[in-house]
Amino acid sequence: MPGNLLDTQTASQRSFGIDYDKNYFLKDGKPFRYISGSIHYSRVPRYYWKDRLLKMKMAGLDAIQTYVPWNYHEFKPGVYDFSGDRDIEYFLQLANEIGLLVILRAGPYICAEWDMGGLPAWLLERESIILRSSDLDYLAAVERWMGVLLPKMKPYLYQNGGPVIMVQVENEYGSYFACDYDYLRYLQKLFHHHLGDEVVLFTTDGASKHYLRCGALQGLYATVDFAPGSNVSAAFLTQRGSEPRGPLVNSEFYTGWLDHWGHPHSVVPTNTIAKTLDEILSRGANVNMYMFIGGTNFAYWNGKEQFEKKWLGFQLQVSYDYDAPLSEAGDLTDKYFALREVIGRYNHLPEDPIPPTTPKYAYGRVTMEKVNVHLLPCRFICACILYFGFVLYRTTFPKNCSEPTPLFSPLNGVHDRAYVSVDGVPQGILERGKSNMINITGKAGANLDMLVENMGRVNYGRYNNDFKGLVSNLSLGQVTLIDWEIYPLDIDSVVGHGLNSKGGESKTSGGNPSRYAAPAFYTGRFSIPSGIPDLPQDTYIKFPGWTKGQIWINGFNLGRYWPVRGPQVTLFVPSNILVSSSPNNITVLELEQSPCGIQKCAIEFVDKPDINATLHSSWLPDPLPSSQPHDLPDP
Repeated sequence: MPGNLLDTQTASQRSFGIDYDKNYFLKDGKPFRYISGSIHYSRVPRYYWKDRLLKMKMAGLDAIQTYVPWNYHEFKPGVYDFSGDRDIEYFLQLANEIGLLVILRAGPYICAEWDMGGLPAWLLERESIILRSSDLDYLAAVERWMGVLLPKMKPYLYQNGGPVIMVQVENEYGSYFACDYDYLRYLQKLFHHHLGDEVVLFTTDGASKHYLRCGALQGLYATVDFAPGSNVSAAFLTQRGSEPRGPLVNSEFYTGWLDHWGHPHSVVPTNTIAKTLDEILSRGANVNMYMFIGGTNFAYWNGKEQFEKKWLGFQLQVSYDYDAPLSEAGDLTDKYFALREVIGRYNHLPEDPIPPTTPKYAYGRVTMEKVNVHLLPCRFICACILYFGFVLYRTTFPKNCSEPTPLFSPLNGVHDRAYVSVDGVPQGILERGKSNMINITGKAGANLDMLVENMGRVNYGRYNNDFKGLVSNLSLGQVTLIDWEIYPLDIDSVVGHGLNSKGGESKTSGGNPSRYAAPAFYTGRFSIPSGIPDLPQDTYIKFPGWTKGQIWINGFNLGRYWPVRGPQVTLFVPSNILVSSSPNNITVLELEQSPCGIQKCAIEFVDKPDINATLHSSWLPDPLPSSQPHDLPDP
């Protein structure tokens, strides 16, 4: 039995179930309605789990909801990691200690605007696999994973003394093309096998008969999702189509919306949310606010949405502030206090003080220096297989191209963005769904290099079997390019070991030098000021004059920056990755054009976020309106 849980005798008296006759949940034999909020432990540093959970408790919530991203824990087949920021058991213990119940969304698919919807990329090593179906290879992998995860979760079930009152099976399956009831039955049996027959298993789908038709299954309690401003009566009437009796549940009541590169920051009015929340609670319904805190897409974990109409292209996801009641950095907002006031009409509000917004500190500008390390395979640890980051493809010019010659991807086969150079001279960029052709020059036998960036796998819909790299032929003029050498670049490992070779300039002649430069590393160091109490503190990093790339601080992969496309200009830097005992190391991989040589070569730490720069990208369609469920396709 995990520490800090109730003893066996007390646990034996605990129960959680459904009273179908009286249309409510039963907790310890008494009627129960939950008011919950979503928090993803994978998007919040472990260091801040307690702070965020306490703030949720002080808002009047009696439960939280969290996803379990499979690929976050089984990065490689059979290699599991539940340590540090991945220690879900510690997260559940904290929730239990604070007095919050937990609604566990165990997957195996979660969506969550997370890379590949939480499914591991290594599943795609068998190209014909049909994800989220009765495909035997897929089921075998699911069975192995659930055989590891669910036994860890069983001691945390409410009836065993833990906080977990319900467990979701799959996620919004009615929105998926497969409509495989045998798959849902398989999962139902698997979950009961590991968790027992008493556990309450449920499904979640958009409040539409269309989605519930394939998403609901007898024996799995069907709940619905709908947004502020919706017709609450009509939405719950849809749930009644699948569950004629039992509690009313909105499992995803949207407090905001996700952001995409090239679009304005999403904002959902507080008064609209508060009004609909009050209407839901006045009916005695159960609700989970998605999100109560969004958090951060660190490293490469963001997902991507591909429209059902392929010509519309992709929406590439930014961080996950979500315009939630608690900001990305866990700050208290006006929306937090407005929703707390509504909740207080139905739940007793704790009298303890609300943990304050964490202070932020502007450490100022840090000078960066270029590192003379080229993105060539001889300088990098090459993995046999790489699931995230960058892969270098190299071939040679099959003929002389003294005049600009089109290099193009007829089948949109660059997944997702390729930085093209010839003998080290930058030529331009190919980008999936945007730019499939550039003109280049070169001599026969010259090296043609393409550094291909994986910018996140599709997390929703029928296209989440999202292969990365060069997935179809490229052509140079009328010639199909062949004989590619492929180098998966384990850049994170190299950064972790340190880059310290300075000096050297990349070639900039040819191509379009005013717009592109060869991808390059830059490093800098800064120290936490002494004599100031309570440092280090949280901060934000901005990139004046920089274009697009990746940044690491003390080896921690903070994430992607892309200020020229926006809307996010600053990245959140949690204090726990900073050190005061020695200088902090910063590594930037700028993929296009740095300000160095033109203006001051520096990044800057500031004390306020900028995630709403009003930038525009004409090639992307408008985002889904915030009144729509966050991961429903175009009708």
